[in-house]
Amino acid sequence: MARNGGRDRYRAASADAAAYERGRRPKQAKLAQRPALRALVEAKLVLCWSPEQIAGWLRRQFPGDASMQISHEAIYLSLYDPRRRQAIDRSLTQRLRSGRPMRRPKIARRPTGRGIIRGMVSITARPAEVEDRKVPGHWEGDLVMGTRPSAVATLVERTSRYTAIVALPDGIKAEQVTPHLTRRLLGIPPQLRRTLTWDRGREMAEHQAITAETGMPIYLCKPRSPWQRGTNENTNRLLRQYLGEDAS
Repeated sequence: MARNGGRDRYRAASADAAAYERGRRPKQAKLAQRPALRALVEAKLVLCWSPEQIAGWLRRQFPGDASMQISHEAIYLSLYDPRRRQAIDRSLTQRLRSGRPMRRPKIARRPTGRGIIRGMVSITARPAEVEDRKVPGHWEGDLVMGTRPSAVATLVERTSRYTAIVALPDGIKAEQVTPHLTRRLLGIPPQLRRTLTWDRGREMAEHQAITAETGMPIYLCKPRSPWQRGTNENTNRLLRQYLGEDAS
């Protein structure tokens, strides 16, 4: 067997079979394995903390201790994946900001041709200094819908995370948003009005008028890419909890 390599082939086949068998066995979720970690996660979920907040808090609370850390995605999987039913109290999905008992897949919408924003400037043209947050005065903004029909606009400065909330008592159409947003931006010192990054919503149809009044260039994210203004998006998630939004 040694001459023709049969024994080596046998060992390789045995190793492959063992690896396959290990892969077939369902792996127990980390929260099911570690009761202390599970208790901490559940306690924070009861307080309406997001999985992202919990994961970040655990990293700071238990630095260097991987057994007491978990990723936000692992928490979501424990809450929503039916194969992990014993990992966590799944009724705690009601404490998430979405409040959804099931996770919805994101389905891309087909373009309709309506609501095209004329003269828009893409985020790809934004100055490079915006990225490192070293220079203050670069802002991100978006609308946050409360209990219909109420809404506010939010502005977050990228360096300091300073947040301003702009009431929109007249509505969320461009001609209704523009005067309130312009007035609030003019209240910011000129040296701190460098750029504004906004989601590609139709409320920005009059962005050129806002720039003309404030001297503040406005850059719009790519379609369905809210992560491109992540500082503001994270702030809005926190605000929705208190503004009564349906988180849709």
